[in-house]
Amino acid sequence: MEFELNLKESLHKNISAYFEKSKKASSKAKRIEQAIKEVEQKIEELQKKGTLEKEKKPIKKRPRAWYEKFRWFFSSDGMLVLAGRDAKTNEQLIKRYMEDEDLYFHADIQGAAHCIVKTSGKPVSEQTQKEAAIFAAVHSKAWQQGLLAVDVYSVKPEQVSKRAPSGESLGTGAFMIYGKRKWFRDTPLDFAIGIEKVDEYWRVISGPRTAIEKRALMSFRVIPGSKRKSDVAKIIKSKAEKKLGATISLDEIIRMLPADNIELA
Repeated sequence: MEFELNLKESLHKNISAYFEKSKKASSKAKRIEQAIKEVEQKIEELQKKGTLEKEKKPIKKRPRAWYEKFRWFFSSDGMLVLAGRDAKTNEQLIKRYMEDEDLYFHADIQGAAHCIVKTSGKPVSEQTQKEAAIFAAVHSKAWQQGLLAVDVYSVKPEQVSKRAPSGESLGTGAFMIYGKRKWFRDTPLDFAIGIEKVDEYWRVISGPRTAIEKRALMSFRVIPGSKRKSDVAKIIKSKAEKKLGATISLDEIIRMLPADNIELA
């Protein structure tokens, strides 16, 4: 080992200078050593986090059925009942999904969804017809207007047409009804929302109270009122999760509720 000496300084000063240099080098080495330890600790933490994230089971999204792009429910007899959500889906429902053996329902009020019962060629009971009429009533302007009941009618598919009277035209979602109608007078807006279990998934369902209470593990009756449906949905979510011990989608609850101006009964 070689040492450089400053001959202009005394031996004592030379020794003191080397001592100061050694202290600085030692301090710098300790800082480097501490920095290395901190980096190693950070790397270890990131590795553990990455391992935990890999071990977490991915959250499975509930598979959606084709009919869920519409408003829907299954009647007490197990028949699928559909209604449009807007002008576009009203048009699609009638043109693409209504078949000859189905039944068509519509509330007798301006601004109502088209509604069909998918029969698969089977007879439709009075109970299912009554529930379909309620469904058509709920998804109409009657709800927003705070009405408790509205008249609803049903016809066969061949009576629903895009053929407008002479000199008139029909826009998207608009159809003409021809021929005799079956009436369901003073149909109540008797509606409910509930939670059911399908395989390993929780699903939000809504529709006439008689049909929902038959299928749901828990249900809530909803009526026309003054609250926003997003606020009511939060209450339903909280109560459902507390009772069922499951995570329920808030967006799905909102989607399955009727229009705003709503209350829990």
